[in-house]
Formats: sequence, C-alpha cells, structure tokens
Amino acid sequence: MSAKANKPATSSAKSKDVGALTKMYLFAYNAIQVGGWSYILYQLVNYYVLQGPEFRAQITLWDYTRLAVIIFQNAAFVEILNAVFGLVKSNPVVTTFQVFSRMMVVVGVVMATPTGKVSPGLPIALFAWAVTEIIRYGFYALNIIKVVPQFVVFLRYTTFIALYPIGVTGELLCFWWAQRYAREHSVWSVEMPNKWNATFSYYALLWIVMLGYIPIFPQLYLHMFTLRRKILGGGSKKKTN
Repeated sequence: MSAKANKPATSSAKSKDVGALTKMYLFAYNAIQVGGWSYILYQLVNYYVLQGPEFRAQITLWDYTRLAVIIFQNAAFVEILNAVFGLVKSNPVVTTFQVFSRMMVVVGVVMATPTGKVSPGLPIALFAWAVTEIIRYGFYALNIIKVVPQFVVFLRYTTFIALYPIGVTGELLCFWWAQRYAREHSVWSVEMPNKWNATFSYYALLWIVMLGYIPIFPQLYLHMFTLRRKILGGGSKKKTN
C-alpha cells in the first residue's frame, strides 16, 4: 500500500521539477533577449544621435549592428520549437511566420544583398523591432515570475498599434531595395540548363514574400487588437463589475 501511495507523490515531484526547469529556461531566454534588444536599441541611438557624421561616414549601420542583430534575431528560431513542443501557449503557425519573416529580412535580404544593407528601411525596421521586443520579452519574463506591472501590460498590448506598421514598412523597404539588385544581377538564382534540371529565382522569391504581406499582415494585426480587447478591455469590465 505504501509503495503504491508513493508513486503519485514521486510523479508529482518530477512534474514540479520539470515545470520549474522549464520556467527557469523560459525566464533566462526572455531576459537575455531583453538585454540583447536593449543593446541594439542603444546602438541605434548611439549611431544616429550620440555620434557625429564623421562616425557614420566610417561605418554603415549594418556593419555597426550586424553581430547583435544576427545573434538575437536568429535566436528567435527557438520560439518556434517552444511553441511546437508546448512549452508556451503560442500558436506554432503564427509564431513560425513571425519568426521567419524577420529572419528572411536579416538573412535573405540584408545579408544577401549589398543594397539591403543600405536600405532606408533598415533603421526603421530595427527601431520598431527593438522597442517591440524589449516590451514583449520583458512582459514574458515578468509573467513567468508572476510580477507584471499594469503599465507593462498596457505597453505590450498598445505599442503594437504604431510599431507593427512601422516595422512592416521598414521590412518592405528592405525587400524593395534588395529586389532591384536581384533583378539586375540574378544573385542566389539557379538558371537552366543545369545538372538538377531545375530553376530558382531569388528575385521572384522576394516578390512572393512581399506580396504575402498583403493577406497575412492584416490578420496578425487584427489578431493583436482582439488580444488587446480581451486583456485590457476585459480587465476594465471586471473592475467595473
């Protein structure tokens, strides 16, 4: 009898240990991302505000921020795995699109073409990403330890109203600058004839991704408004009642 009784207790203890480790991992990941994107935001401010034109003449924004952007943006791939394995409640499909759209801008546009690196959309996108991610990851980290100030909740479900369109504008400008170069130089493309008997157009891919923003972005944007009404609007109703 005692042995049987101990089994549920042992199973419960293991479950608690796994839950605690998961929370520690998620908190560490989100806290590191807050630090990383805060550093990128500092780099933006330093590049355009604190430094003079002489500094900017010596180094491009991409060369200045490249290492941090590549590390912390591509690290977001982990979020897809977190969603797939159920470590977080995020929708895996939505998470995959959000992560890969950003990774496409960084790896498939800015890193892949010289024109993407000097696009006027790059500072716009980086600014919107940095502010958004500092708030988002900060919210997630504080939520894990159950200490989320109301102003953080408000920022999480309000700043997207301006930052999402700003970020998308910057991303599309990067795509636009890259597609011109891809059209003129046929980079990253495979033309016939070849031993694989296949063809691939990087220029066409850029346009497919750009056009994909038309049906997908409004859905994601409106989804955030739905969450905003649920979180902020619902909270107001409860207090009134």
